[in-house]
Amino acid sequence: MPRLRKSFFNRSVHEVAPELIGATLLFRGVGGIIVEVEAYHHTDPAAHSYRGETPRNAVMFGPAGYAYVYRSYGIHWCLNFVCERAGSASAVLIRALEPTEGLAVMQRRRGTADARLLCSGPGRLTEALGVTHAQNGLALDQAPFELRARNSDCEVIAGPRIGITKAAELPWRYGLTGSRFLSKPFRE
Repeated sequence: MPRLRKSFFNRSVHEVAPELIGATLLFRGVGGIIVEVEAYHHTDPAAHSYRGETPRNAVMFGPAGYAYVYRSYGIHWCLNFVCERAGSASAVLIRALEPTEGLAVMQRRRGTADARLLCSGPGRLTEALGVTHAQNGLALDQAPFELRARNSDCEVIAGPRIGITKAAELPWRYGLTGSRFLSKPFRE
């Protein structure tokens, strides 16, 4: 499948997010199929960019097609893909993957052989892939990242975001229908 280029991300975060479902994300050859994401728009009170630019969120304000990596609750890293035009400060949080490449490496990093627990949640995902703040600001269309378009149509489900308190009701969480690798099931 073709690689995703920066131009793919230079569109509305609400177009990019559902189109990432079924795409392949590899980091240094380790990763899998994206099965869950959440969109964060600069007008959204849950977005890190909502109150303006800071040293922590500066990458979000740059051009599309770069990684925004931040520490959540001081515990784990979260990987986001910056979208829209420079200055928009919108991004897609990568919440879960179906692991397909580098399983032994991910199992060692996560300390589990259960494939379901390797990348089902943003913190598990970054730990399994080895993504840290060192990747903040790196281009998504160059090594060590490799992103490939999905190879077929897939059924995408949408629902409220999870793990946040502000604007949680917005249906900006997207997932691969029927995937057992989601961080949490979607409410029917």
